[in-house]
Amino acid sequence: MAVAAAQKNREMFAIKKSYSIENGYPSRRRSLVDDARFETLVVKQTKQSVLEEARARANDSGLESDFIQDGVRIGNGDNSPTVEDGTQQDETKNGHLADADIGDDDAKGDEDYTLTEEEVILQNAASESSEAEQALQQAALLLHMRDGMGSLARILKTIDNYKGCVQHLETRPSQVTGVQFDALVKVSMTRINLIQLIRSLRQSTAFAGVNLLTENNISSKTPWFPRHASDLDNCNHLMTKYEPELDMNHPGFADKDYRERRKQIAEIAFAYKYGDPIPSIAYTEIENGTWQRVFNTVLDLMPKHACREYKAAFEKLQAADIFVPHRIPQLEDVSSFLRKHTGFTLRPAAGLLTARDFLASLAFRVFQSTQYVRHNNSPFHTPEPDCIHELLGHIPLLADPSFAQFSQEIGLASLGASDSEIEKLSTVYWFTVEFGLCKENQQLKAYGAALLSSIGELLHALSDKPELRPFEPASTSVQPYQDQEYQPIYYVAETFEDAKDKFRRWVSTMSRPFEVRFNPHTERVEVLDSVDKLETLIWQLNTEMLHLTNAVRKLKGSHFE
Repeated sequence: MAVAAAQKNREMFAIKKSYSIENGYPSRRRSLVDDARFETLVVKQTKQSVLEEARARANDSGLESDFIQDGVRIGNGDNSPTVEDGTQQDETKNGHLADADIGDDDAKGDEDYTLTEEEVILQNAASESSEAEQALQQAALLLHMRDGMGSLARILKTIDNYKGCVQHLETRPSQVTGVQFDALVKVSMTRINLIQLIRSLRQSTAFAGVNLLTENNISSKTPWFPRHASDLDNCNHLMTKYEPELDMNHPGFADKDYRERRKQIAEIAFAYKYGDPIPSIAYTEIENGTWQRVFNTVLDLMPKHACREYKAAFEKLQAADIFVPHRIPQLEDVSSFLRKHTGFTLRPAAGLLTARDFLASLAFRVFQSTQYVRHNNSPFHTPEPDCIHELLGHIPLLADPSFAQFSQEIGLASLGASDSEIEKLSTVYWFTVEFGLCKENQQLKAYGAALLSSIGELLHALSDKPELRPFEPASTSVQPYQDQEYQPIYYVAETFEDAKDKFRRWVSTMSRPFEVRFNPHTERVEVLDSVDKLETLIWQLNTEMLHLTNAVRKLKGSHFE
């Protein structure tokens, strides 16, 4: 994964033109850590910052409102004032939209749709007393937008009218016919206003559907996270989409053909579903040439600077005719290789995933990999992850059993974790899987993917310039990192086994009230929350221990003979 540098409020809340919230980090690289931090910061920001940005973008694009609020249509065809460019002009009354009285249309509104289980629980909770009505409620709404991003500013204004606070917002293209985008909006507002907000949104022709997904403090359900490998089809949220179109500093920003190529390859990833073979990419001569330049450089540096586990796996990939200098490997071939050695598999990703989604995939021994190639004008640097970084940086060590288990344990720890814990886990991932160093015969060796695929940073990390610290998850997880220049601090693991042991002890202190395990036979994550499940697991472990004990006894017997 690549690094990002946090720009402040305005960039954080910039709503992407075609996909999701744009974190707007125009730095040297982008990272899993920054996306985790970005997700956390979004929750802490005020609704005013979101609203101002959305309104400004709506005004810039000249979008027309087609929004109905509580039976009063606002936009074309009504009596509300408009400006010359066709955008809606705010119609206010004491600082708020002049809405119709809710009460007059309550009966009609209730007849328009069937309440879901969550909405029934919400209404019952609000009806207990006047205090219960005014109790602050957190909720997540999924909105299916027929008219695209033009409706987004109206959603935010309506939430503002009902005195709600937007805590998180993201969008993605919808798979439903006739719907352009789906928007996930997390809000905080009084229960009564939330009920009225849902009714108001449902009365708008701009939406094909409005679903209440979750409500804190009403339902005690376990937080959603993927339970089966097929659920990773729902874990493909991008913090950024087609980088060359968004960042003027990107090497491919001015290359129209490159941007179109990136879009075509990304669409293949968007269409991928669990169980499908990974589609092959017919890489061009230029793309294979870029791979060859980086590949040959890694070959030169690897014998001296890479850890033994990386070198051993690299040689196996070469022997299998997967790693060759003249051809970019296909993900399906790499996935089959990993499955045989460590049980890891690959699935294509369109770009940089959110930290939570990326870490969750590791819990299932699935690595989400991009398939596009960095621009040929910048072969030794990419501002976001590309397949050269994934293949040369990550894949060899995912073929090592000890490292593969460490990666999976990071993923398992992320399931159901809080936002702050996701940020800490991402930071641990950053300083280990991406930029980790280890000791080997009293010499420093690199095992981090970003080091092994970045010539300059690798040589810097192994010089006498940076500060080296022993890997301790508690301190590593809160260490600020450098995103504009080379890292001033690196963490050194004694061995992978030592790193795993320290990581397990640290994870046991996290706030998650349950434990999980991955069942490789069913590709399912099991929550260990009942005596029956624990008894079944103990029986399985006892059986394994019996086999191991018998094996040790037989080996000792044959040795003495």
